[in-house]
Amino acid sequence: MSRPKNQNYKGHGLPKGKEREGEWDFYWCDVSWLRENFDHTYMDEHVRISHFRNHYELTRKNYMVKNLKRFRKQLEREVGKLEAAKCDFFPKTFEMPCEYHLFVEEFRKNPGITWIMKPVARSQGKGIFLFRRLKDIMDWRKGTAGKKLTSLEAQPARSAINPSGSHDTRSSDDQKDEIPVENYVAQRYIENPYLIGGRKFDLRVYVLVMSYIPLRAWLYRDGFARFSNTRFTLNSIDDQYVHLTNVAVQKTSPDYHPKKGCKWMLQRFRQYLASKHGPEAVEKLFSDMDNIFVKSLQSVQKVIISDKHCFELYGYDILIDQDLKPWLLEVNASPSLTASSQEDYELKTCLLEDTLHVVDMEARLTGREKRVGGFDLMWNDGPVSREEGAPDLSGMGNFVTNTHLGCVNDRKKQLRQLFHSLQGQKKVPS
Repeated sequence: MSRPKNQNYKGHGLPKGKEREGEWDFYWCDVSWLRENFDHTYMDEHVRISHFRNHYELTRKNYMVKNLKRFRKQLEREVGKLEAAKCDFFPKTFEMPCEYHLFVEEFRKNPGITWIMKPVARSQGKGIFLFRRLKDIMDWRKGTAGKKLTSLEAQPARSAINPSGSHDTRSSDDQKDEIPVENYVAQRYIENPYLIGGRKFDLRVYVLVMSYIPLRAWLYRDGFARFSNTRFTLNSIDDQYVHLTNVAVQKTSPDYHPKKGCKWMLQRFRQYLASKHGPEAVEKLFSDMDNIFVKSLQSVQKVIISDKHCFELYGYDILIDQDLKPWLLEVNASPSLTASSQEDYELKTCLLEDTLHVVDMEARLTGREKRVGGFDLMWNDGPVSREEGAPDLSGMGNFVTNTHLGCVNDRKKQLRQLFHSLQGQKKVPS
């Protein structure tokens, strides 16, 4: 978004020392721009930018797990084991190479199970492999030692920690070559994924965070399941077409059909599960996913720099196992907005449009909205109820969270009604 220039207009969204041609009000930036420019850019009150300064506390695989482990310990200490158990939604994970010896100890306790290695700083399935033998990890370790990273594959130096427990933002970010060895995570592989048509899949879900302090998060109704192109088996752990559901991987499969693709919309997925397992089991699964979104955001709430100019649209990757338990695989700071089909194109264009409605550069919203287009307000410094009025949270007995993931998304009708009703209302003072 840009504004017509006039000599009375005050500078905004302008890197210090740069010419006025760089002015902007809204910037959907990439994370490399963020690192290089954020600390040196003057921003007026109204300016908005699409990432939080240290987003990697949630979106880097190793930091995400570190923050979740810390939050789980905090909950156990302050609330008790029952509440802490609500954080048991990520597989057992070790950071490599720094936790190599801890990993070896765990590996020897459970011989024969499958593990997965993922580079912490890459995406689209690059660098991932499965293994069952310690020899494989030892070969990897030898091959990694001394390996220099390219500027697109490096990760933040872990030594820079500020007093709040977060990583020093001046020396850390997603895409700079600062350390000589590439970090990985070794994670216990989910060997019993839920299969449809014999194929493995994971879910991509979109969560929009407008603020961390207080935490204000919206959940999008639409999303999709990404399927592998090959029937699942544990007999061939080297076959990436069996085990990795990333579209970037699957579209290179010899029998990939570009028109058919490998995605289901979440509405179709939810209906399929309801027909197989009944509505109650599906409600429980989707409620468990809501818990993942909220707990993961709470785990970084105190370490993310909550700048009023920032918002972030996260892409959550969730795996479902045969017991209908959801597992958090990772959170993406820059979820792909490239369409792989017409249906995918419509989802992503509507997602972007609704994101802009929630960001509300035009200042049309009152601040009381619980739904804007395809987004439902999930958390507003506390859980948001589907019912109108202040909910009674004393026993949480009849409380139903305001989430509608995989439900009907009549966004156009809702937006028409919303903006019609807003014409006669005044904005709530902040």
